[in-house]
Amino acid sequence: MPTGRIKFYDSTKGFGFAQTDEGEEVHVPASALPAGVTELRGGTRVEFGVAEGRRGKQALSLRVLDAAPSVVRNHRPGATEMAVLMEDLITWLDQASNGLRRGRYPQRAQAQKMAQVLRRVADDLEA
Repeated sequence: MPTGRIKFYDSTKGFGFAQTDEGEEVHVPASALPAGVTELRGGTRVEFGVAEGRRGKQALSLRVLDAAPSVVRNHRPGATEMAVLMEDLITWLDQASNGLRRGRYPQRAQAQKMAQVLRRVADDLEA
């Protein structure tokens, strides 16, 4: 049976595509997924049976070999560490708001850095 990786899979549409180790694209319908699996992440290593369909190669059955590597961070800051971070963030945002009251937006580089920090803090709070 050929092996490859999932390129993408859309569970709402019920299909996706895998790429074999030889570089061929294979259509992956929801009916080819193993029992209990409803979603696949890109990069997941799979093995599948292939048949030639009217639109090209199609997976008949699929077996997950290795899950895709996680992009989620494993470390969540402790409450004390997060409290210190929040205090620093409040000071930083206070300085930015004072500038805005005077009609000055932060410089582009500083604004981008602030946005990155705010996203990261939001992710840590949601984790």
